[in-house]
Amino acid sequence: MRPGLYAILDLDVLAGRDVASFAERVLAAGSLAALQLRAKSAGAREALAAARALAPLCARAGVPFYVNDRPDLALLAGATGVHVGGDDLPVADVRRFAPALGTGRSTHRPDELDAGLATGADYVAFGPVFATSTKRDASPVTGLAALAEAARRCRERGVPLVAIGGVTLDNAARVRDAGATAAAVISALAVPDGRLTSHARALHLALGGS
Repeated sequence: MRPGLYAILDLDVLAGRDVASFAERVLAAGSLAALQLRAKSAGAREALAAARALAPLCARAGVPFYVNDRPDLALLAGATGVHVGGDDLPVADVRRFAPALGTGRSTHRPDELDAGLATGADYVAFGPVFATSTKRDASPVTGLAALAEAARRCRERGVPLVAIGGVTLDNAARVRDAGATAAAVISALAVPDGRLTSHARALHLALGGS
């Protein structure tokens, strides 16, 4: 995984904004680490339509495209991979179902990080590093020291680490300096269309992207 911005397009946060237009503006920011579709409250048909709109945009930009939670929709949309959490389908089952899909795994504590690394996921996410309002049931804040330790463990295994939770332009450099390969951003991308590309570019550069 390339360093920099891992942009998450959450349909609830976008609140009716055109997902393809939003994605095009974000992708114009540079060679992002990845882009993910998050559609927690959308039905399967709506989520698949969004995924099918985003997959070719990401392919043209050369940016890996992940679908949150749903390996079936990721496979149907032609996504790069799927991102799963502790309550979702295990990585091993995702690989049995769709061997060609890349896999990312969310973790929130050191023991979960070790378990996530043991699954052989292509990358692991760790956090929330800072307080976040995006998830109503968010785990306790881990902080930067725990992120740095998670980064050390991931480096030992040769697995990219994606920081999650409360990452903004104000704290992005500290996340980068703690050793995260990339950082997932949702709320900090909720800016007006006219500022979106420049803001995403600033985030990407602050997180170590190019």
